[in-house]
Amino acid sequence: MSQEVHGLGNFYATPAGLVAARLLRERLRALWPSLPGQAVLGLGYASPFLRVWRAEAGRCVATVPPHLPRWRWPRKAASATTVAEEDCLPFPDLMFDRILLVHGLETAENARRLLREAWRVLKDDGRMIVVVPNRLGLWAHTEGTPFGHGQPYSAGQIERLLRRQMFQVERREAALYVPPFRNRLLLRGAGAWERLGGRLCPRFAGVVLLEAVKDFGALVPAGAVPAQARRVVVAEGSEPPAGPGGTGSWACWNTAAPRPPACSLQCHAPAPPAASMVAAAGRRAGAQGGQAG
Repeated sequence: MSQEVHGLGNFYATPAGLVAARLLRERLRALWPSLPGQAVLGLGYASPFLRVWRAEAGRCVATVPPHLPRWRWPRKAASATTVAEEDCLPFPDLMFDRILLVHGLETAENARRLLREAWRVLKDDGRMIVVVPNRLGLWAHTEGTPFGHGQPYSAGQIERLLRRQMFQVERREAALYVPPFRNRLLLRGAGAWERLGGRLCPRFAGVVLLEAVKDFGALVPAGAVPAQARRVVVAEGSEPPAGPGGTGSWACWNTAAPRPPACSLQCHAPAPPAASMVAAAGRRAGAQGGQAG
């Protein structure tokens, strides 16, 4: 089930939240320096980061799942925020050039369906950045931040998940090496933490960022994998289920083929219970004794 994230919006108004948002925006800008005229979709809680490209992009839309706090973005312009289920995005196929997924995958009710929907609305030459809490980082173990809620991932885990959903990871980055301090004085050295952390302890970053594209080599053409035959057996005296073509009364069928006029499999009647076998044997013995008399 989906994970509740409390205080998500308030966190980015705190000193630690402001520093985290600034560091992540710098890393995102380095990955995508310029997106002129392109359509950008933010999934999860992406509005603090979509402002990086809002002035130059042709379209910036933020989509929030129902279990996350709702807000209006941008505040001083026409709203570009929509609320939608993660497995049913209200957009046509191949609509967006870029997708940014932040605070979405770790709290998703079904991460695979969310990624499949992202695959559907992303253009064939589009790109997606996924930002998830690092399982080894300090931010994933601090409940006072939104990175401490939901399911954290290691870099290998998230890469395997993306590969299974027909994405190919092209770049892997990390950010938030600074510990989740609450003191403003300690947060002033966040830049130094980022520079040294990437060199000294790259595995202990607070978040992992992966840039992925569609992997068309993972697609399987329709009909390439034959359907498996399946024999259905029903209990004695119960109503037989409907066949593949509608209602029917056969005892078994081949689900990989269309329903034939008559059952083409050799169907045998179910074995009678032990009591019925004893009674039948008694009747046969009595009949034989009468004939002998």
